[in-house]
Amino acid sequence: MNNLSSQQSHGIEVSVVSDFIAGQSVVEDNHYVYSYTITIKSHRDDVVQLINRSWLITDADGKTSTVQGEGVVGEQPHLTISKPFTYTSGCILKTPLGTMQGFYEMKTEAGEMLKVDIPVFRLAVPNILN
Repeated sequence: MNNLSSQQSHGIEVSVVSDFIAGQSVVEDNHYVYSYTITIKSHRDDVVQLINRSWLITDADGKTSTVQGEGVVGEQPHLTISKPFTYTSGCILKTPLGTMQGFYEMKTEAGEMLKVDIPVFRLAVPNILN
């Protein structure tokens, strides 16, 4: 595992662990595959639902791309204090180093929309920075 980041906003904690997937990467073709596992924990008294996601992906050459859409991994989970949500997804870059960051849009039981930040985290081939 390369990286662990954690951040809390609006009483929602988002933790991320990323990893380089060597078996799916083709370094000589500049095809670097990364996975990231996100755990979302609510520290709120009410139920919130993850409605949308928005990502900013930046590679080592400074090229950026954005990804936006409904939910995560085909789900729009409901979060409570006793029910965190964890999922794993992936990203492909053309460089051995990059970052991801973004936010979730979550809806409270009262209908309020919250923007919950996802901390910036590194996507890196092991030992690339050593």
